[in-house]
Order: sequence, then C-alpha cells, then structure tokens
Amino acid sequence: MAKRLIPLLNRVLVEKIVPPSKTNAGILLPEKTTKLNSGKVIAVGPGGRDREGKIIPVSVKEGDTVLLPEYGGTEVKLGDKEYHLYRDEDILGTLHD
Repeated sequence: MAKRLIPLLNRVLVEKIVPPSKTNAGILLPEKTTKLNSGKVIAVGPGGRDREGKIIPVSVKEGDTVLLPEYGGTEVKLGDKEYHLYRDEDILGTLHD
C-alpha cells in the first residue's frame, strides 16, 4: 500500500539529493566536495495564516530544487525512502541551472 504524505500549514516535504562520490572517469571525490545540502520538493502544505486568518502561500512548489540548512528539519521514513519536513521559512533558497 503506497502512502502519500501531505504536509500541513507551511511545511515542505523534501527528498535530499545525494551527490555522486565518483566522477564519470572513476575518480573518487573527497567527501567535503560532495556535500551540498540540497533537495527536491516532493509536496508542500497550503501555507500558514496571518493574524487576520488569511493564508500566506508557501514560497516553493513541487519539483523545485532547494538549498537546505545544515541542521534542522524532521526526518520522515515512508516505505524504504527517507524524507525531511522543513518549515517554509527554514529553506534557504531555490537552485536553478
């Protein structure tokens, strides 16, 4: 049975991107150069509410590649995959090609 997690409020579900540890030519890369805290947005919540009750939309959308803080987030395991839940304001930015 497949489960789908839909975040509440201003939460964002992210799957971290694991960079390759080898180049195409077979050269092993040092661990420090392969560490970039980035991930792909899997799902987003509807947004938080302001004092008047109006919804403030989340600033990222599904499919975005985002830069994540080094620490934080809540680890969630669904099936055999690991995801992380972050608040919208904890995400540092989006990455573009």
